[in-house]
Amino acid sequence: MSMLASALEPQQGSRTDRDLVASCLSGDEQAWCDLIDRYNRLIFSIPLKQGLNRDEAADIFQAVCLDLVAELPRLRDPQALPAWLIQATLHKVSKWRRRNDRYVPDEAGHAEREAAPDADMPDAVLREVQQTQALRDAVAALSDRCQRMVQMLFFETPARPYKDVASELGVATGSIGFLRGHCLDRLRSALEEIGQCR
Repeated sequence: MSMLASALEPQQGSRTDRDLVASCLSGDEQAWCDLIDRYNRLIFSIPLKQGLNRDEAADIFQAVCLDLVAELPRLRDPQALPAWLIQATLHKVSKWRRRNDRYVPDEAGHAEREAAPDADMPDAVLREVQQTQALRDAVAALSDRCQRMVQMLFFETPARPYKDVASELGVATGSIGFLRGHCLDRLRSALEEIGQCR
């Protein structure tokens, strides 16, 4: 499965962020696990998109999770959690870059500062990560059958043939096209509700 496919994998469970945050604050350890499971791909994908390796991304992921534990009681709006996580992760990446400023030798052997990443990159990454999270949230809002269908047809590589999808969903192969259209209409509506599709 590609990184994009795994990043967009639908979330399991129907608890809202508001429910999970309230449960976390009341000491529910399972809610913490669910909250981290919901956003682990979001957090981990940002340093990778910024050119860090997997070990560096894992370090940043841990640092963001520690900040989340400390800062969650001060979060005023649980619906703002994805944006907070994105900003916190970008901040950690920026801090990591400053601390680990890389120097490379030029042809004469002099140390030369490695080119800084494109100044527009954080904004572009921020938009991409927000869109990815919005798509993940919209897929999570679909019925279980639509979630499974969207996952099989669009997020698995290679996409499954209609015959296999029909077999797994327990429907006739000829109905997959209709069901696919229905699920995509629902997905489009969910994206429109959150302002990600016009």
